[in-house]
Amino acid sequence: MTETFRVWAPLPQRVRVLVAGVEHEMVRSPDGWWESTVDSAGAGSRYGFLLDDAAEPIADPRSLSQPDGVHGLSAVYHHTYEWADHAWTGRTLPGGVIYELHIGTFTPEGTLDSAIEQLSHLVELGVDFVELMPMNAYNGVWGWGYDGVLWYAVHQPYGGPDALKRFVDACHQRGLGVLLDAVYNHLGPSGGHLDEYGPYFAGRTIWGPTLNLSGPDSDEVRRYVLDNVTSWLRDFHIDGLRLDAVHALSDNRAVHLLEEMAVEVESLSAYVRRPLTLIAESDLNDPRLVTERSAGGLGLDAQWDDDIHHCLHTVLTGENDGYYADFGSIASLAVTLERAFFHNGTYSSFRRRHHGRPVDTLKTPGYRFLAYTCDHDQIGNRAAGDRPAATLSPGLLVTAAAIVLTSPYTPMLFMGEEWGSRTPFQFFSSHPEPKLIESTRAGRFAEFAQHGWKAEDVADPMDPATFQRSKLDWSDVDSEPYARTLQVYRDLIALRRRRPELSNPRLDQFHIDFNEDERWLVLHRGSLRVIVNLSLESRQLDLRATWILLASGESTVEDGVVRVPAESFAVVEVEG
Repeated sequence: MTETFRVWAPLPQRVRVLVAGVEHEMVRSPDGWWESTVDSAGAGSRYGFLLDDAAEPIADPRSLSQPDGVHGLSAVYHHTYEWADHAWTGRTLPGGVIYELHIGTFTPEGTLDSAIEQLSHLVELGVDFVELMPMNAYNGVWGWGYDGVLWYAVHQPYGGPDALKRFVDACHQRGLGVLLDAVYNHLGPSGGHLDEYGPYFAGRTIWGPTLNLSGPDSDEVRRYVLDNVTSWLRDFHIDGLRLDAVHALSDNRAVHLLEEMAVEVESLSAYVRRPLTLIAESDLNDPRLVTERSAGGLGLDAQWDDDIHHCLHTVLTGENDGYYADFGSIASLAVTLERAFFHNGTYSSFRRRHHGRPVDTLKTPGYRFLAYTCDHDQIGNRAAGDRPAATLSPGLLVTAAAIVLTSPYTPMLFMGEEWGSRTPFQFFSSHPEPKLIESTRAGRFAEFAQHGWKAEDVADPMDPATFQRSKLDWSDVDSEPYARTLQVYRDLIALRRRRPELSNPRLDQFHIDFNEDERWLVLHRGSLRVIVNLSLESRQLDLRATWILLASGESTVEDGVVRVPAESFAVVEVEG
């Protein structure tokens, strides 16, 4: 049994591979790749690379397995898993509903295998995709995953690479697609050694070192990213990636990395014969991200739409601090729902400049934008990590859900939202290094201070209790008011599937009526009207309605007039 080890390391003058405690010299090729074939090595063999005269080995940048964490040796891993998802033909994004979750807090055990046991809940809920927060190997035992340093390896405390395959396999057999959050804009602060191997870095973002995507010797750096993208989709059968904060990618080439990604994924999709999806998180409000390449865009499938979230959040809560300052009116919510972006070339007071670009609502389908009432960032980046359910009534929670789930956009839920979970989702980390512990804690407190939160109100990210508090409490699901909220979510998703008007992505056919003072909106969805009453009083609207398809309160229809109780919604059919 032999194993060939390869690594791109153009900087060192000498590279050795340490396998099972034995050093082996490696041979360099002109392009900076080093190679060595080792006898008596195979799956499970521990190894690391010694650069120049280093005495301590470091992990393989393309390691697929880190049994002892990012500071430990890599382990040889072969993609020999026996898949059972042969009948899975994939799932396209249009018409789909996404469910975002964090493996470490989704179940008490916090593992991929334990998450499989809760998939029946997601099937009964009616969602189409599970979106996993980052799975890549990062420093420590628990964290959000955005401090990854070994992007090819699955975080071992979650179960490692085979556990991720079991999870994906189980999802596919239940009709669920799987999306994975991937972070390419920066690396974490500990356990990364890319810069020792080659010219991987080109500077820093506010989160950490960023990759050299445009400078000298950047071809292999880009290849490092692109191969990682295709590995998740091909080797782990993932159905798509959510690309974290793409606005922080520093790429000045004529062909942007994101466009190159789209091309490679399109090619891979043809090979594996199932649809593959790329979804960007972007702060740019630039529709060119999701515009087809033939029309001059980058060709991604969709992007998160924070403007919709901000409008919903401010209308529901009344908060208007920081980046929420420009939002807060029913009018801004209506405009944003009709046009996808609120800031589409308008002045942003938070940024102190004009921001964004208009979406062509005639040519751009709404499914290319994800709409949500909350997500991991918008909850976890609050001082207490409090969810909307901590302050909003169950009535307001389901009215917000009605807006998202009957809109022309791709709805996304965050774990626990569907039953109005009140457990917080706080920012947590578990760096073992004392200096990093203190810097992480101090940085978090300083960040919140800028938004007016006091240090004593901020959850300590390094306290294990912060992690434990953030776990979902599944015992809530069957009690009230949680069970009632869950049923409304199930009914809304089922109605969205049953009535094509509600999944119609055409923005040019979508219109909203509203009344700022009376705090109601009416979403026009073909022959359906979604009436959302956000006020504390009941409202009556003459819509020539014939009957109610779904309501969260005791709504009535009489002579075409719909009566909707306070903080509730109704979906009605109209004449003609």
